Formats: sequence, C-alpha cells, structure tokens
Amino acid sequence: MDTILQLKILLRGTKPPIWRRVLVKKTITFEALHDVIQIAMGWTNSHLHEFAVNGTRIGQPLDEFDLSYGEDLLDESTVILGSVLDKVKQQINYTYDFGDSWEHSIMVEKLHPDDTTMFYPACIGGKLNCPPEDCGGIPGFYELQAILADKRHPDRREMVAWLGGPYDAQAFDQEKVNRQLSRLSR
Repeated sequence: MDTILQLKILLRGTKPPIWRRVLVKKTITFEALHDVIQIAMGWTNSHLHEFAVNGTRIGQPLDEFDLSYGEDLLDESTVILGSVLDKVKQQINYTYDFGDSWEHSIMVEKLHPDDTTMFYPACIGGKLNCPPEDCGGIPGFYELQAILADKRHPDRREMVAWLGGPYDAQAFDQEKVNRQLSRLSR
C-alpha cells in the first residue's frame, strides 16, 4: 500500500524557482504539513498561514482574528493529509504570511510504500534559499537581492544589518533541513 506522498513545494513567482521535494506520511494532519513546509522552505513560523484545497480553506482557527470572509475554515489539526491528497498530480495551495503573501503550490509527484528504514518526514531535494521573512513579498525579495548585489548601493549596509549578516540566495542545506525535520518524526 502506498502510504508515503512525495510532494513538491514550489514558492510561486520566483525565477529561477525556489522549491523543495519532501516525503511525508499520508496520515499526518495539515497542521503537521505546515510544520514540514516551514522547516523545508526555511521560514520561521512567525506569521499566519492557510491551505486552499478545491475551494476549501484549511488552517488554524484563531478566535482573536476573524479571517473567515464568510467561509468555513477547517481546523488543520483535524484534517488528515491523505483524506485530501491521494493521487499523483493533485495540487493544493499554501499561503504563508498574509502581508507578504508567500504563495506556494504543493503537488503530489509520486506515491511510495512506507520504507521502514527511513524517517518521515524527509527532504529529498530542493533549490535555492528561501527569501528572508518580512522583506516585502516577491517584489521586495528581488529588490533586496538587487541592493545586496550592488556594493555601492546606499541601502546595502542597512539591509545587511537588517538581515543580521550576509544572505546567500543560492544556499540550500538539505542535511540541515533533514536534521530539523527529524525532530518531527519522534
């Protein structure tokens, strides 16, 4: 029985594409998938998020925010991933940070049998570094990269200080991601 989903997580609007490939059990919740995405992409879990599946919203119900827009929000801690995703090429959307609006496409690439020698979740591939949090979404990310690339730009020093040091847009450390993901498999 195929109980492992191979998912490709793509940050929309980036060229070249920023993406991750992960293996997760079909039995995890959307809440657990959110944790996987945060680690795999390199986000800091500092903002609200939501999944969209065929017109259905899945997320974290928060009484202090009324983000229902007149629609029901399914509690991500109660919805099992395999109840929604169980076929190759199925796709869902994930939004992280409603201000910067980091839009992700998540597609089922393959179904695998459970390999008892592996730990899940696992990252099996990816390209490029995740944008820094709070940089202004896709437009702000590319503006930040242009500033960092221009050693004479008047805002460069300020941006490097804001980042807390250099930012390498090419960096992706799969081993580091898997060390962090291994904490979720306990």
